[in-house]
Amino acid sequence: MEVAQHVAEVERHGELLGEAAQRAGLVAEVPTCPGWTVRDLLAHQGMVHRWAASYVRQGPAARAGGRRPALARAPESGVLEWYVEGHRALVAVLRAAPPDLECWTFLPAPSPLAFWARRQAHETAIHRADAEAATGRVPTYDVELAADGIDELLAGFFARPDRELVADPPRSLRVDPTDVARSWHVALGPAGLRLTVDGRQDADLVLSGGVSDLYLLLWNRRPVGAPRLEGDDRVLELWRERARVVWG
Repeated sequence: MEVAQHVAEVERHGELLGEAAQRAGLVAEVPTCPGWTVRDLLAHQGMVHRWAASYVRQGPAARAGGRRPALARAPESGVLEWYVEGHRALVAVLRAAPPDLECWTFLPAPSPLAFWARRQAHETAIHRADAEAATGRVPTYDVELAADGIDELLAGFFARPDRELVADPPRSLRVDPTDVARSWHVALGPAGLRLTVDGRQDADLVLSGGVSDLYLLLWNRRPVGAPRLEGDDRVLELWRERARVVWG
């Protein structure tokens, strides 16, 4: 996906997140984020949007002296409006940023701007699912975005050393979407994750179904349908227990 596409997804899913939050109400529980209310979700997402925008806006100055920008705190009242303001500001900053932007990132990407546009697209899309969950709904995603999100999760976040996402004895998982020509083979061992893209290796568990459902499932959210499981479903239990994303 191109930067402009990712920024459009940040805008779209951020707006849908806000609409879902308004329907649910601030005190509604978020079943996909145990212990959170919708207010907590908006406070988190509003903080992350401002945090990301600060790196793009300030460029190298955001890390001057080795210090990160301060994290914003949600106000006691008007948190939905505060979230909307931060979301709109992030979209504007991403659209105004030069292609040769230089700033801090934390995952591999073609450029810093490509990193932040992509990261915030999936950050916002997944948390939109959380807001929708508070209303009893489950969203579906365009296949291109969902496949890109699985790529970012497996080849980005979990390509980094992770002390939790390990398995001893080793286990393997293959993700086979039925609606895109792409697949992912994940080998989990004592040292972490090894990923093969578009391979057809055997696996202890094969997940197949629509790529939108697989995107949500791998992010440990509830999918619309029930992806087909072939093999040892304890591998999915291991994933749900240990696949935790730590950003920054």
